[in-house]
Amino acid sequence: MPKGERNTKIDPFFAKEKKWKAEFEKLREIVLDCELKEEFKWMHPCYTFQNNNVVIIHGFKEYCALLFHKGALLKDPHKILIQQTKNVQAARQIRFTNAEEIDGMQLIIKTYIDEAIVVEKSGLQVEYKKNTEYAVPEELQNKFTEIPELKVAFEALTPGRQRGYLLHFSAPKQSKTRDSRIEKYLPKILNGKGMDD
Repeated sequence: MPKGERNTKIDPFFAKEKKWKAEFEKLREIVLDCELKEEFKWMHPCYTFQNNNVVIIHGFKEYCALLFHKGALLKDPHKILIQQTKNVQAARQIRFTNAEEIDGMQLIIKTYIDEAIVVEKSGLQVEYKKNTEYAVPEELQNKFTEIPELKVAFEALTPGRQRGYLLHFSAPKQSKTRDSRIEKYLPKILNGKGMDD
């Protein structure tokens, strides 16, 4: 496989990293050793194949990770792919806590990246749960009745944005908290925006 090209515009991201500097550099070299294009998306290095997102490098407090966008479709013979939360449907992570761990797993990591590229080449897609499978909280239903254009605006949002709102609005135990969350995001929904837009 041809080696990926280092995108110098992303160098500052790697240069300013403190906690996971050595680990990020190793992960970058491994990913670039595959046929992926290095880009910068969601404020992180993202690696794509024919404009499709394959894997992203990111760091957290306790670990750094390679996140595979369609990780749910990978075979995972080494049982190392982790689903971040139960609501994440497609993405899976391989987590690392030190550079030595990454060194020891280089061939395995490349195998997973190669399989992720095969998934992209084949056009396979993750089958997402329909948003109708997520409960619409009573408080949101009431707002839809009260403000009909809110329902229209909500239904015009992408499935991912709808799901994000439904999960966020449903999470609190108290009705009062659910109401205040809905109130807070009314302007965004009416403007066709997701929670993080």
